[in-house]
Amino acid sequence: MIAILGYGLGNVKAFANIYKGLNIPFCVAEDGAALAAADRIILPGVGSFDHAMIRLRSSGLFEPLEEAVIGKGKPVLGVCVGMQMLARSSEEGGEPGLGWIDGEVTRIRFPEDGPRGLLPHMGWSTITSRAEDPLLDGLDDALGFYFLHSYRFVCRDPAEVIATADYATPFHCAVRRGHIQGVQFHPEKSHHNGTRLLKNFAEN
Repeated sequence: MIAILGYGLGNVKAFANIYKGLNIPFCVAEDGAALAAADRIILPGVGSFDHAMIRLRSSGLFEPLEEAVIGKGKPVLGVCVGMQMLARSSEEGGEPGLGWIDGEVTRIRFPEDGPRGLLPHMGWSTITSRAEDPLLDGLDDALGFYFLHSYRFVCRDPAEVIATADYATPFHCAVRRGHIQGVQFHPEKSHHNGTRLLKNFAEN
């Protein structure tokens, strides 16, 4: 059973539609009991880092989520701001992150002597897999994924970076620390590649 965390942020319905189409059991978890019954968890997120962390902590799901992921070792996939929430902190605000993967979130900055871009980074970008990982199995890297963000996750341990992307400057777009995984892009908006990634998460 896949639990899509229902704390008021993220494209919950889009994730649900994909899993419904794949005939993979899922639920929208709005209480601790639903998280306790799940095998795997998706942590979606949109908007600002502080707003997402405050919503999570006020939802009544913060402690059950930590118990499920850290206490019970259930796999979790953070998506977009949900990936950023896995970090220790963010330049976007002052709230502490979950701290499950060692890293910080910083604003995308463009090199003074290099190509420039507009923020937010919005649209399709290719990715480069840096390691064989079951989450990325069978993906078309050249097809890429849909992104929408102005901040990026800076992972301190290079071994925990499983894919990168480039928007005038390279950035980490997929990370893993054991059963804790995160992607900066939106698989629920990324057609074939996104569906394959969500299927991989459910089955591996």
